[in-house]
Amino acid sequence: MLLTTKFLRPTSDQRAVRRERLSSMLEPNSPKRLNLVIAPAGFGKTTLVAQWCARTSLPTAWLSLDEHDDDRRRFWQYVIGAFEYSGLAGLEECRKQLNQDSADAVTGAITGLLNVLSSDKSPWNLVIDDFHLVRNDQTLRDFAYFVDYLPPEIMVTLASRSEPHLPLARWRVRRWVEDVHPSLLAFSEDECHLFFRDTMGINLSDTEVQSICRKTEGWVAAMQLTALSGGGQIDDAKTGNPQDSISRGQLDIDERHISDYVLAEVLEQQPAEIADFLLDTACCPRLCASLCDFIREQQDSQQKLEQLLSQNLFLIPLDNHDEWFRYHDLFRDALLQRIKHSNPERALRLWRKTVEWLLDHGHVQEGISQIVHQKDWDWLATVLSEHGNNLIHGGYHLPVLDWIESLPEHRVEDSPQLQMLRIWGLFFANRLDALAPLLTSLEDLLDRRVADSHPDAEGALGLQSEISLIRSYLARTRSDDKSASDLTRQVLKDIDHTKIPLKSVTYYGLGLDYHGEGLLADAEDALQSAVRYGQVERKPSTVLSSGGLLAWIQYNRGDMDLALETCTEIRQWVDKHYSDPSQPRLISCWQNSALTEIYRERNEPQLAATHLAPLLEHVNRGTEAGQHVIIQYVRGHLAFSEGRLREAIEVLEDAALVGRKRRDHIVFEPPASSALLARCYLAGGYPDKAQACLGSPEDRQFTNPLNREQNLISNARVLVAQGYPEKAQRILEELLPSAERNAHTRHLVEILLVYGEALDLQDREQEATQMLNRAVTKASEAGFMRLFAEESPRLRHRVRELAIVQTPGRWNQALLAMLEQQASELSDNAGMSAPIQGHKPTPAQLPEPLSSREMEVLALINEGHANKEIATRMEVAPATVKAHIRNLYGKLGVGRRTEALAKARDLGLLDL
Repeated sequence: MLLTTKFLRPTSDQRAVRRERLSSMLEPNSPKRLNLVIAPAGFGKTTLVAQWCARTSLPTAWLSLDEHDDDRRRFWQYVIGAFEYSGLAGLEECRKQLNQDSADAVTGAITGLLNVLSSDKSPWNLVIDDFHLVRNDQTLRDFAYFVDYLPPEIMVTLASRSEPHLPLARWRVRRWVEDVHPSLLAFSEDECHLFFRDTMGINLSDTEVQSICRKTEGWVAAMQLTALSGGGQIDDAKTGNPQDSISRGQLDIDERHISDYVLAEVLEQQPAEIADFLLDTACCPRLCASLCDFIREQQDSQQKLEQLLSQNLFLIPLDNHDEWFRYHDLFRDALLQRIKHSNPERALRLWRKTVEWLLDHGHVQEGISQIVHQKDWDWLATVLSEHGNNLIHGGYHLPVLDWIESLPEHRVEDSPQLQMLRIWGLFFANRLDALAPLLTSLEDLLDRRVADSHPDAEGALGLQSEISLIRSYLARTRSDDKSASDLTRQVLKDIDHTKIPLKSVTYYGLGLDYHGEGLLADAEDALQSAVRYGQVERKPSTVLSSGGLLAWIQYNRGDMDLALETCTEIRQWVDKHYSDPSQPRLISCWQNSALTEIYRERNEPQLAATHLAPLLEHVNRGTEAGQHVIIQYVRGHLAFSEGRLREAIEVLEDAALVGRKRRDHIVFEPPASSALLARCYLAGGYPDKAQACLGSPEDRQFTNPLNREQNLISNARVLVAQGYPEKAQRILEELLPSAERNAHTRHLVEILLVYGEALDLQDREQEATQMLNRAVTKASEAGFMRLFAEESPRLRHRVRELAIVQTPGRWNQALLAMLEQQASELSDNAGMSAPIQGHKPTPAQLPEPLSSREMEVLALINEGHANKEIATRMEVAPATVKAHIRNLYGKLGVGRRTEALAKARDLGLLDL
């Protein structure tokens, strides 16, 4: 049971100062998604947000967190509860999803909430107070996902004592974030006057208010400065209401400096050891006790940090464990200026020790950023040579390329290690065209090193394995499988004699080769080795890619439970060792595609869409060609399964086009988009289009046996639809033994189903039943389900009548329920009138033809227009449009828009 009091917005104090200039910042404006109000306790965050909520017209879902809410499932129960309490309907399924004992239950609930908000189409404001209490990394990743995919009408406002560990830098670049930090919470002179008079009940003269504002420059931390400087107290002789200190404002953030006077007020009031600590640690972008101890060569830094925190000396906590902090940016800038001018040699020495500590303790990117800022190119070259390989294989190839480009060119040209890093960076960035000349140049340099007996000749020889490995991947883009295989095996022979961790990447290449040859068992072995070595070598991107392809193969072999287990174990390993909620989550195209296919096949489309969503962002931003084809393939398959034929055809045509045009940039043969595209055309009643995109059954365009099988099965489907079951049967007879022998279980089920339909069309009922029974048995063993709903209406009807499907059993009942629900969504006429013999249905099949106005309404509905937009376009009243739609539904025998469009396409009233 949820505490409803946590959904109650605090009532605004009538005496509180109205912060109109800040309230206006919180108002929605495109493309903003997030208001971030960050300040220490007592800065008026909650008051400000509550005041704004009271005046805004947006419906608001308010949630106040407490220390018990840092549990992933509990947090999202309260977020969904806040929306429900505020009147958002349709969240029952989300609540049910959260109650399931499943690893993806929370993710599914979040996706469901996003879908409800999108369908509601109303503007909403979600306020979460005390967000700093959320510390769980997975919850923070969930929340980042939630914000990434918010509908444009939704605004989120967070009030927090510390900056949350979210991808704020990425969001700020996209202009999604409105920051209201302490620097913007500063009191103006008028606000300061109102605060003392109305809120505090202190009567000050205009001169006194001006003096306070002038002395503090409007600093929010005026209370702190007053206490530190020993001034600012107001005695009872003046006010009759003694106050120990007065809350004041902060410098304008645009000034980017702190006056010498204010800095002196702080430093000169501190004991010498505190002042020295502040100056010594100003070089640290972030602070922790271990770092401060190292650079100061002392052991009391934790005590000093706690002392600064207790005195509110401009130290901002970055977590809730008093471990990591940072100084206020303006305060740190002033400290740096002071020590650089007073003791530049010490400032430089402290900075170098800071970077050394960061590099030694795994904060490599932060350390490199400091080196680049300082323009210490010699040190940067050394650090990249040591850490660059791990950064690239950890998914940070683009930053590495940028850092290499910042180096003087002669440093790169004279370093084989840096040249090899550039090559790997370009490889992972899919800039393959640039690699051949760079590889040749590097090989020439290595040959000269060996010939001249260079001191690094042994290391140069070790790079030859990396060069061979890159060349093996380039050979795959040319479909030169033999060269790729020979080079890969040579690398495996030589690899134990080098110190370079390459086994994971090499075994991943072997897995791709075996998969391309249709040798799934060998591919599984190689990919399992790639995962194992990738974990030893700490290469998360290789682990994800290898494990994702492994799960894809396991799915196609019919081991869906094993595929899910593989994905879960690998995800847990990556999140455990490479978890940083402030960075985009490292994902794998193969793994997310496999999960999308698995959940789609299990008839759980919402979970399938959850895993597809991050991939679509990669497509929109631009990704390498092979990944583009895979993503569009699984996207098109999900759309096809859900009956969205227009969308399916659009994305599958794109996948097929990219696969053809950019074949030389793809290191493997991606799934056969044309085979799935043909099925979409068949479902829409266009067998001729389906045949055209497939080519002839004799066409040997595919080298991957899985893709060739898929294409031939689609060819057989087309022949069945065109009324040539005997020709289809000959194709399927050839495919059946190899699919069984190689354990291509998914294809085997499809072959048996289409084979059964071909026999049924030849009136060989008993043989057809036997073939369909075999298909049902194989599918039930593997857990396949949705593939039955994707077959022709005739075949679906035939499967529903099978005695084996009518027998008790959870899978049987689920299959029957799915097929019966699918049938009930269409009228009997629509359900069985889809083209079987190649005859396209005509409008004459309607009991009463549609009028021209009804046809116009139907076309506008198909374009996605709402009723009001249709009325405007047709220049009629909305009530008239509703009348046309009622008549339209009655003639088509449907009850909603999606059914009307599906029925109209089946009847040939709409083009796909």
